[in-house]
Amino acid sequence: MNSLVGKIRTDGAIGTDGRMGSARQDVLTGGIMVIAILLFIGTGGQAMSGIVNRLAGYGGGQSSLLNTTLILNIALILFAWRRYRDLNAEISDRTAAEERAQTLAATDPLTGLLNRRSISEEGAKLITAAMRRGKSVTFFMLDLDHFKNVNDVHGHAIGDMVLKETAKRLEQILPASTLMSRLGGDEFVCAFAFDPGNPDLVNRLAEKLVAALAQPIVSDRIHITISTSMGLARIEPGADTVEAMMRRADIAMYDAKKRGRNRFCWFDASMERELRARNNIEAGIREGIPLGHFMPFYEQQVELATGRLKGFEMLARWESPTHGMISPEIFIPIAEECGLITDLSFYLIRQAMEDAKLWDPSLTLSVNISPTQLKDPWLAQKIVKLLVETGFPADRLEIEITESSLFDNLSLAQSIIGSLKNQGIQIALDDFGTGYSSLAHLRALPFDRIKVDRSFVSSMLTSKDSAAIVAAIARLGESLGMPVTAEGIEDEDIERKLIELGCAKGQGWYFGRPMSNAQTRALLLDRNLYPGLPGEEGNALHMEANVTPLSKAV
Repeated sequence: MNSLVGKIRTDGAIGTDGRMGSARQDVLTGGIMVIAILLFIGTGGQAMSGIVNRLAGYGGGQSSLLNTTLILNIALILFAWRRYRDLNAEISDRTAAEERAQTLAATDPLTGLLNRRSISEEGAKLITAAMRRGKSVTFFMLDLDHFKNVNDVHGHAIGDMVLKETAKRLEQILPASTLMSRLGGDEFVCAFAFDPGNPDLVNRLAEKLVAALAQPIVSDRIHITISTSMGLARIEPGADTVEAMMRRADIAMYDAKKRGRNRFCWFDASMERELRARNNIEAGIREGIPLGHFMPFYEQQVELATGRLKGFEMLARWESPTHGMISPEIFIPIAEECGLITDLSFYLIRQAMEDAKLWDPSLTLSVNISPTQLKDPWLAQKIVKLLVETGFPADRLEIEITESSLFDNLSLAQSIIGSLKNQGIQIALDDFGTGYSSLAHLRALPFDRIKVDRSFVSSMLTSKDSAAIVAAIARLGESLGMPVTAEGIEDEDIERKLIELGCAKGQGWYFGRPMSNAQTRALLLDRNLYPGLPGEEGNALHMEANVTPLSKAV
């Protein structure tokens, strides 16, 4: 855009220098014309008098010098008039070019709406004028839901068509005085003044806009349905600038996305506090991984029929220097959102393998793989690399995969699971019963074990539905030859019921809380299940395993 404006200024002499040059030329041309006219008046009278006398038979004729002067005066007048007309046309062209350049600099070329710079300037004027008249101003921040899919599936030309149709619908619904801008991509912002005593007007417009943008877009037999997430903010003490309003509306927009999309949300101060807390968690994760603030904890997995300890499931724990122990329910989703889950997961798995290789060979280690990791085509190779580097036996490792992580790319999941199985690694389907196509997945993928979700197990004695689901899963596992592990066992009655149903293994607080590596080692030593490595060399290796730096992680 800037290069275009600059090109117009250079070629057409637009700007201060151009206008000054035009003014000088106008003065010069005007001066020439005035002088020519005065000369014409002075000499023309004499010349015309001579011509009249000659025609009447008086006098001896007209001076040749006088005739030449008259002709030159007429030529100068014609030249000056033509030059004046050309200058006017040139000025008109330059003015139009300036206006075009200003329009290009102020608007989005695709939709014709204001661009990011212009909405800041015009928004400030709107706020000032509204406050002077006792009005309030609201900002709408809109983001089209899953717009990337439109470009990926239909191409960018159709994506541009959707953006232009969005702008058209904005103009149809919002008041004529509304400032409308496309910030870039599929993000729009609108602002208008309203009577603070009638806030319902804003809600009605927001509802109407969300409904309108959810209507299908049909063009050339292409049927596209999208929706929008919208955040609303209004002038408040401490938030009366365009930057503050847009930031608040943006925060509310992301809250609308978290609530399920295709809706609008008003900004609330709690959203900003939550955002700050979330950003602090993200910063803590980035800092904490290389500093060793994360550690594996271990939850016992017990053979229900005999009560024998069969292994442990690794659980992530974070001991923050500033906030203490932080629950994985808080930091795991944030790690997935900000793309840190792979680094965090492999760092913890490496530590767990170093710990678990010192356990009795009869004990297994179960680790969870996030849905994000299951999208990595090299996941199996990375896990095998960890096994080789740590020396942990593949047949003692069990990878737990949640059913929901299989939805996006079943064929890739089949390839990864197949590669892991070829290495002798066991595969468990975790949180069974919470997905939508469990039986199909059991047929398509070679699982070794089914894990019943804790939500069903913990409530099976008080909920007939949960009891029926657990019983059905137990019978299904038996018929398919897949052992069933029950999570969330909290008391003896639940354990007894699960034994009756034929569940093979169980885990939960009834058998003990998750433990650190030191607590796990103490438990295993007490049960003669911790041979470790012989001599001081083994102890030194064990201590080193607990402080493995991130640089050694996959």
